[in-house]
Amino acid sequence: MITGKAMRWPGREALSELGVPRSQIVLDVVLLGSLATWALSSAYTSAGLHGWWLLFPVAALLVGAGAVCGLRRTTRDRRLAVSMGLIVVLGGMGWASYVVGTDVMAAVLWISGAALALERLPLLIGLLMAVPLASSFAIQVPEADALGTAITMAGIVFGGCALRLDAQARGAGFRLLAQERAAREAEAVSAALAERARIAREIHDVLAHSLSAQLVHLEAARIQIERGPEGAFRDEILERVTAARGMARSGLAETRQALSALRGELTPVEDYLREIAAEGGADTVVTGERLAMAPEVSQAVRRVAQEALTNARKHAPGGRVRLLLAYEAGGVRLEIRDSGPAVHSCELSRSGSGYGLLGMRERAELLGGTLEAGPEGAGFLVRLRVPACTDDALTEQGARIGAPEGAGAWRVAPGW
Repeated sequence: MITGKAMRWPGREALSELGVPRSQIVLDVVLLGSLATWALSSAYTSAGLHGWWLLFPVAALLVGAGAVCGLRRTTRDRRLAVSMGLIVVLGGMGWASYVVGTDVMAAVLWISGAALALERLPLLIGLLMAVPLASSFAIQVPEADALGTAITMAGIVFGGCALRLDAQARGAGFRLLAQERAAREAEAVSAALAERARIAREIHDVLAHSLSAQLVHLEAARIQIERGPEGAFRDEILERVTAARGMARSGLAETRQALSALRGELTPVEDYLREIAAEGGADTVVTGERLAMAPEVSQAVRRVAQEALTNARKHAPGGRVRLLLAYEAGGVRLEIRDSGPAVHSCELSRSGSGYGLLGMRERAELLGGTLEAGPEGAGFLVRLRVPACTDDALTEQGARIGAPEGAGAWRVAPGW
């Protein structure tokens, strides 16, 4: 158990700069710059370097800085062998600096390597790497006895451990913050689902029961009328009762769809569109690779298709109607177009200012999409384009109801 903990890496939050105050970053940069300036100035004033050796302090400093930067990346990726190799590079450059006579440069490299090993590597590996570096520095201190050497080594080791504990505490704080945020989001989603379930129960208990009772009474009325004496009046009443029964059945089906939406149990949108299109005698075409849509996007596609098909039946009776659902790059395009009325009827408003079109356009805009409606040739075209994902869908995804995608491109469908 102890060995397992000792070989455990610090948390990813601790190995990143997440949550580090800008002021601390500035202070770290100033400190490192000061150490580098001190090491270089000491090397050129006290080491007595000549010729090509004058380049050694700069080279040693550059190699050490590169090793430190690389070590920060490799430890974030938890690449142990490469990280240990970079610590060895720091230690080797420290010994080379010590041999050349640049003692301050050697001290900076050794202490940096020891501190980083203890802060960013698994604890046991960090100790094994830091102790030789700390002892190298302690031994080269002038006039250091055994006690002084031990105190110096202990100071370096404890300093590195303090940096490690500080980073781990910061990482733990961010993990707790993330967990609290996730818990709050889950609580909000749970509350939303509970409210949806309550609304669904109310709709089922009131509206669905009422529509079911109407169907029973209308069916009984139809049977009674069929048994009555024949005549024009009987036929007219029978026609109206049959139409009312169909409307009640359609309303019951729509109520069940709404209940399924509230409970997150929507049928695939393609199946729903094919069903309502078949009822009105419309052709259905589905193109592209299916995308997982957020629930509000799926519901908007259903409602726009329903409203547009209803308009086509009202204003283009007997005409040909085609419904196209196209999955594009992260988005959905829905087109409902008719060829115009085969039997002359009241003309469809060219302004598109009716409540139905207004409601469809509002649905599209709320989801970050667009809706176009207007005459096309002898008929009328309604074109909806919405992304499969919305900002609100990210929260809904936690409810396991839908999976959002990105936004896609526009491609106009071919004509008739």
